Amino acid sequence: MTCGPPRPSPSSWWSLRSSSSSSCGGWPRAQSCRARNCAVLEIAVARRIGELDLRIDLALGRETVLVAGPNGAGKSTLLRLLLGVLSPDAGRIALDGEVLFDDVARIDVAVEERELAYLPQDYALFPHLDVMRNAMFGLAGLPREERLHRATEWLERLGVGNLSRRFPPGLSGGERQRVALARALARNPRALLLDEPFASLDPVARRELRVSLRGWLRSWRLPALIVSHDPADAVLADRIAVVEKGRVVQQGTLDELRQSAASSFVSGFVVRRD
Repeated sequence: MTCGPPRPSPSSWWSLRSSSSSSCGGWPRAQSCRARNCAVLEIAVARRIGELDLRIDLALGRETVLVAGPNGAGKSTLLRLLLGVLSPDAGRIALDGEVLFDDVARIDVAVEERELAYLPQDYALFPHLDVMRNAMFGLAGLPREERLHRATEWLERLGVGNLSRRFPPGLSGGERQRVALARALARNPRALLLDEPFASLDPVARRELRVSLRGWLRSWRLPALIVSHDPADAVLADRIAVVEKGRVVQQGTLDELRQSAASSFVSGFVVRRD
């Protein structure tokens, strides 16, 4: 006996694949991003988990896209699929032309080989390691001098180089976020994934860090995907993709979504808070 809705059969996935013009083994390419930004991160994935039937078609150039939606919409599941800790039932993920996942070609690149920087909600710093060793973590395999150079460079760039001998429990929320970002970026990633980056900060720190992060994202020009349900985070994004019940129901700039909201959630999310 199985619980929840029935898992789709292989034939139903094939129907999804063949329902639109396609390439790449029959799976339709993700919608191309704006002309000024060629598609760098292409996402076309399907996954069913319990009541959630997730089918996402999205593409990012060298820009920041905010994925917004109510709780349970599939936002965090999308991040897990991109990271490789969860595999799609069907679909294709490509980064800079390299296929990270393709169910037809049976490609599923390991988590550690995807070259994606990930900033979790709680920052996941090791409390028993000082800031420098936290920033160096994940650079195993490189000579110590190279690891030290990369960690030092990013700690300095993010304004926390003076904290290198401090330990996470003694840092503020904003300082922990910067250290976690330095650790992620020291790996020279090809894309950046952030899960509710301000959720653990107080309101004052959130406002300050939003301003800083917005500037950093624009200067780095990495494809960046930010998951959030906080309307205030919309200022970080070049585009917003709204996910409801596992589907992208609308995407566009903040102004575009304000002009023509596709759902009550979108209407509430984009309301002006000047």
